Amino acid sequence: MYWKDELKNRGLITTGFHLPYNPKLVSRAKEQRKNMTVAEKKLWREYLRSFTYRVLRQRPIDHYIVDFYCAKLKLVIEVDGGIHDDKNQKEYDKQRTIFLNAYGLTVIRFRNEEVLNEFDRVCKDIARFI
Repeated sequence: MYWKDELKNRGLITTGFHLPYNPKLVSRAKEQRKNMTVAEKKLWREYLRSFTYRVLRQRPIDHYIVDFYCAKLKLVIEVDGGIHDDKNQKEYDKQRTIFLNAYGLTVIRFRNEEVLNEFDRVCKDIARFI
């Protein structure tokens, strides 16, 4: 199959069930799950862990690791800290979002401060995708 060869050439694997991912990112994703930010922990523990649909934390997709991923809704949820204010990081995030959109995914972003200070609104914004 041509597409599997193409994925392999890009260093990606897939079972056909999950989106393609770089297996070299798996250990890094596991480490990030153990060391989530305060805002990520809050969103996970108080909302996404018991969300209507299964949500995965720190999920490798292609050559990226997304903060939260709901396959059923084709939704990526990112929780961004201050580093994302940097001009270069903003451009990187923009290109990353375009790339993830090409997989048919919707990417929504929240700042750490939003999760910590406007938690109910953040949860309502996520719930709109159900």
